[in-house]
Amino acid sequence: MPSISLLPFTTLLLYAGTALFAASGAMAAAKRRHDIVTFVFFAAIAGLGGGTLRDLLLGQPITWVRDPSYMLTAVVVGALVWIVGFREQAAKLLLWPDALGLSAFTVLGAHKALTLHYGAPVAVLMGVLTATAGGIIRDITAGEPSVLLGREIYITAALLGAIVYAIAAPLVGSGLASLAGFLAGAALRIAAMILGWRLPSYRGGLMGAREGAG
Repeated sequence: MPSISLLPFTTLLLYAGTALFAASGAMAAAKRRHDIVTFVFFAAIAGLGGGTLRDLLLGQPITWVRDPSYMLTAVVVGALVWIVGFREQAAKLLLWPDALGLSAFTVLGAHKALTLHYGAPVAVLMGVLTATAGGIIRDITAGEPSVLLGREIYITAALLGAIVYAIAAPLVGSGLASLAGFLAGAALRIAAMILGWRLPSYRGGLMGAREGAG
């Protein structure tokens, strides 16, 4: 099946995802009323951290070093949040485009690994890391509870999107696979937000359950 070119759409997703995650980083700085330099710093690590880790692990040139416009995007967003400010309602509204950014970065990370001829397991891991590592670094740096410690369906949505892409790409081409992975990850994340889905918590496992029964 001929491959569908999504290059313009992919570029748009890269910039949009960088801007959205950069905004989330700046908002983390806003909670503690930091200065503009800290706003920009948090915006940069949130918007660029996942892609940077992916490129380092894959032994590739770092995307924002090769094309500084991505770093400039994060810097401008961080500065704008400091200058304009935001309301708590706006922060909640950003959860929706954040879901789209999460799915977009997932697909882009998995796609890059497959393009470099890595196997599907590596592609899935790179997809998840690209989508989530920036937020994890942001939370650790800001002293906020990490998404890793929550039961919220976030990393799971990235995992689903990456798996769908990795399975579909050899079958239908990267274009349709990108769309399928993007929709799968976004749908799970948005459904979890609307319906309040959570992953089950640890209850002691089989051994713990037996001890409780005894």
